[in-house]
Amino acid sequence: MDNIEKVTDVILIGAGIMSATLGALLKELVPEWEIKVFEKLGDSGEESSNEWNNAGTGHSALCELNYTTEKSDGSIDISKAIVINEQFQLSRQFWSFLVKSNLLRNPKDFIMPIPHMSLVQGEKNVAFLKKRFEVLSNHPMFQGMEFSDDPDQLKEWIPLIMEGRTSEEPIAATKIDSGTDVNFGALTRMLFDHLKSKDVEINYNHSVEDFKRLSDGSWEVKVQDIANGTIENHMAKFVFIGGGGGSLPLLQKTGIPESKHIGGFPVSGLFMVCSNPEVVEQHHAKVYGKAKIGAPPMSVPHLDTRYIDNKRTLLFGPFAGFSPKFLKTGSNFDLIGSVKPDNVLTMLAAGVKEMALTKYLIQQVMLSNEERMEELREFIPNAKSEDWEVMSAGQRVQIIKDTESGGKGTLQFGTELITSADGSIAALLGASPGASTVVHVMLELLNKCFPQHMKEWEPKIKEMIPSYGLSLVENPELYKEIHDSTSQTLGLSEKETVYL
Repeated sequence: MDNIEKVTDVILIGAGIMSATLGALLKELVPEWEIKVFEKLGDSGEESSNEWNNAGTGHSALCELNYTTEKSDGSIDISKAIVINEQFQLSRQFWSFLVKSNLLRNPKDFIMPIPHMSLVQGEKNVAFLKKRFEVLSNHPMFQGMEFSDDPDQLKEWIPLIMEGRTSEEPIAATKIDSGTDVNFGALTRMLFDHLKSKDVEINYNHSVEDFKRLSDGSWEVKVQDIANGTIENHMAKFVFIGGGGGSLPLLQKTGIPESKHIGGFPVSGLFMVCSNPEVVEQHHAKVYGKAKIGAPPMSVPHLDTRYIDNKRTLLFGPFAGFSPKFLKTGSNFDLIGSVKPDNVLTMLAAGVKEMALTKYLIQQVMLSNEERMEELREFIPNAKSEDWEVMSAGQRVQIIKDTESGGKGTLQFGTELITSADGSIAALLGASPGASTVVHVMLELLNKCFPQHMKEWEPKIKEMIPSYGLSLVENPELYKEIHDSTSQTLGLSEKETVYL
């Protein structure tokens, strides 16, 4: 086999939304830098970013109950909701910049307005939702939220969910019309088309096999061309590992100290999909419920209107499953291969701690299609089995690490950026809210990995993301101005701007 050596400025591993966004940012900040992308599959956005492998929710904490918790004194903590909402606004600003600059065309191809709703049943849950509504609706970031426990009002909001409902148990919902459905697969492909036009070299069907740190601080990345088996060694000053569930094994191969004592636990997902137009037309919202007692945050049930390929469908789920693979296209040896001498105790500790999760996953795996339909009928009482089919969604690798607050082997449910001390290599691990907060994560990466350039880059960053360096929480007028302008640019409001 040939052994080819090539030098570049930046290597991006994985052709998902994370690499696409980082590449787009860098091409605006330093257009002269040479960027190469290596993707194991045959196209961009085929794994976690793919529109069928995630719920497509623009996560801004408008409807996700797990981002607002009830404290011991009965008050509602909305701090996490505020943070996630602000982070999503950064993504909206960058997407708007790309649309205004004609670097992305037709935003309706990747983002659509859709009401976001929270739905609960039972006296205790209704009381919680009402308290949550009272706190959130008084905050500038959640203006326009409505609450109702009136069945007649709920029939107007969610007729499909209310039809045939016989239970006398109290039921309530909140609704806010400023939510979004985001097709991250379409957005990823659009961004890579843009990068290709900027002379970014995108190599599909190329698998990253290993890393080697060179004496000058740069990295040698060993890449195999899957089609012909050729091995190529690519050198770069900076490497980003954005391979979704596949990022952890690659990070471990770098050998950097920051990769130690980190494990991963894969969780697969299933959705139920309805394409029957008669059913689909009766529902227009993303409706999030409350996770059952003992279930992890990622299991929050929701019924979503989705816009995929300019067609409306309904998705319900997720139902959890287990596979030892870290990617849908991964290997059954991924999990066992990720257990190393430095993380084996961390993994074992997590196994002891997370017996409830293990039990939950076993229960989910054992569900029959009819049992899944019964769970769906808790949302849609009149749901018919012939209208719904089960679809396999993406793999998510939940990060396990040792933390001060949780101790050894603590399971993390968020998104985590790991960077080397010198900022020469970075990897993104974890799951939700993930793609929705991609611009926030990439700005964090730029600050950690390129601190020497940030002062020089700041004017351009502010042009792309006007709120950069400012707190939208502390500037409600700026929040409203930015929210309104991005809504107009992205076609999310009645007033739209056309960019020729």
